[in-house]
Amino acid sequence: MADFNWRTINIDALDPESAYNFDLSTLTPTIQPTSTQDVQTLNGQIRQVLRGGNAEGALRGGLENVPYGADEQGKALHTTLITECLNQIRQTEMSPLLQRIYKSDNGSELCDTLMKYLYKGMGQGSHTAAHPSGNAGAGGRNLTPQATGGFSQVGGRNFGGGEGGMSVFLSWHEKLVEMVGPGSIVRVMSDRRTV
Repeated sequence: MADFNWRTINIDALDPESAYNFDLSTLTPTIQPTSTQDVQTLNGQIRQVLRGGNAEGALRGGLENVPYGADEQGKALHTTLITECLNQIRQTEMSPLLQRIYKSDNGSELCDTLMKYLYKGMGQGSHTAAHPSGNAGAGGRNLTPQATGGFSQVGGRNFGGGEGGMSVFLSWHEKLVEMVGPGSIVRVMSDRRTV
């Protein structure tokens, strides 16, 4: 008799009805590719709404038109736009705004999408990410000269990261979890579409 360890056989591979033999690509929704130019056009329209003083409408527009099929640059541009919208809304307006969004059509999906952007923003806040324009300085940081009374100093620009941006993301996260519960976190983690 041969020396074979029968316990090392993957029996799931032999069962045709096993999840091991299931093509996981069928679970991923088909996503239409989106060009960076299209993302820039959309962002321009949403920024017009934001400049008009309608931060809620701009945020809703950004969450309803997520460029899932965009490249990394397009996604970074849209993330910057969502961050700008979040920064324009006062903390006292967060809960009522989230309740209106949640109670609207597709409100649960919009809240899940917002949660994705919050996690993405918090992830970028721990290490400075390159700005979508591609103008990254030493070490991947965006550097701009700052006048400091007779000499210039090079300092990083804040694009939603850092301490100020992180507190905004954390505040929104707290309000969103209070309203929809921790189930939103589970749905976001199981959704394969990335923002």
